[in-house]
Amino acid sequence: MSDRRMQLLRIDAHDPGTRRRIGTGRVDPSERPTRVRFDDDGATREIFLDWEGALDDAGRLRRCPICDFTKLYRKRSLPAITPYVLVVAFAGIGVSLLGFDDPRLLAVLGLLLAIDVGLLIFARTQLVCYRCRSRYEGLPIARYHRPWDRREETRHLDADDRPNSD
Repeated sequence: MSDRRMQLLRIDAHDPGTRRRIGTGRVDPSERPTRVRFDDDGATREIFLDWEGALDDAGRLRRCPICDFTKLYRKRSLPAITPYVLVVAFAGIGVSLLGFDDPRLLAVLGLLLAIDVGLLIFARTQLVCYRCRSRYEGLPIARYHRPWDRREETRHLDADDRPNSD
């Protein structure tokens, strides 16, 4: 069961037009489901996935199956506890700079350092679509997907905001 769970692709779907969150679900990319239901916030929404050309030969995501956009970027997904650990760590550093060199304080700072390193090690990498902001997690990520780039973002925002000449 755990191997099967690891092969599932977690999708945090967003609406391509408004970029608003639709919901989160898991799909098996080897089955290539064309319809996925999301039951978030008491409302059921259904989206259609276009798998034609979405995966490369190695089974890695090449483009967004929701909006069919080819530009994706990689992003590290840190757990929600990370900001709290950082605030407590900086508070401890501030107290130690004021001259309080209690061994218990140093032990707490060492523990916070270990927690922070553990959070960085276990952070998951996601692919995010530049156009619709949908996030994909659970598949190996190809090397040709780069981290977020402001110029790329601006180029795609400008292209989406231009009026259609058809």
